[in-house]
Amino acid sequence: MNAADSRDQALSLLTAALNHADLAVKLSSLKQAKDILSSLDSSSAVDLFPYVADLQRSPHTLVRKFLLEIIEDIGLRTIEHSSVLVPVLVAFLRDVDSDVVKQSIVTGTHFFCCVLEEMTLQFQQHGKVDQWVQELWMWMVGFKEGVFSIALQPGPIGIKLLALKFLETYVLLFTSDNVYYEKFEATRGSRRTFNISWLSGGHPMLDPVALASDANRTLCVFLDMLQPASSLPGAVTITIVNCSLLRS
Repeated sequence: MNAADSRDQALSLLTAALNHADLAVKLSSLKQAKDILSSLDSSSAVDLFPYVADLQRSPHTLVRKFLLEIIEDIGLRTIEHSSVLVPVLVAFLRDVDSDVVKQSIVTGTHFFCCVLEEMTLQFQQHGKVDQWVQELWMWMVGFKEGVFSIALQPGPIGIKLLALKFLETYVLLFTSDNVYYEKFEATRGSRRTFNISWLSGGHPMLDPVALASDANRTLCVFLDMLQPASSLPGAVTITIVNCSLLRS
C-alpha cells in the first residue's frame, strides 16, 4: 500500500472513530489509525493531524484518552508539525473525566520537556528559534499554568499527584544545581536532558533568571501547602516533601 492509500485509509478510520455509533468500532478504528499514522512519514501524516485533533469532540472517555496516546506517539516524533495537536493537551486539563485529565498531564509533561529542549538547542545551534517552536512554547506555558491551578485546587487525589509531579519536574528543570537532570527518553531514541546553564549565553524567549525565580516561587507554594499538612492526603504530602528534598 502506497502512502496515499495509507493516508486515505487512516482518514476513513479516524472518521469512523468520531462518528460511528458503536464504541467498540470507534476504539478498533483508532488503534488501526494509530498504527497507520505511526508508519507514515511526517509529510504524509501531517495532513491528518486536524482530523486527529477533532477527536477531542468525542463524548466517549476511552476515545479521548486514546487520542492523547496517539498525540504523544505521533506528536513527539513530528514535533515540528504538532501545533494543531498540542492545544488538545491544554483543553483536556479541564476534561470532566479524571482519567483524561491524568493522561493529559502525563503526555503534556513529555511535550513540555521536548519543546523546552528544542527551543534551547535551536538557538544554540542556529542563533534563532523557529516560529513553530515559539508557538508550541506559548502553549506549554499555558499548560504549565493549567497544571499549577490543578495542584492548588481541591480535586481527585490521582490528578493532584500527577499535577505535583509535573511541577516537581518544572522546579528541577530550572534549578541550577541539578546539573544533569534527565527527564525522559523520547521516541526519537535519544536520552533527552536539559540544564538551565544552557541558557547562560542568552535566549530570545527563555530568561534563566525569571525561570529560576518562578521555579523557586513554585517550591515556596509547595512548602506553604505543607503548613496544614494534617489536612493533606498522605501521598500528596510525600510528593511535596520529595520535591522539596530534591530541590534543597
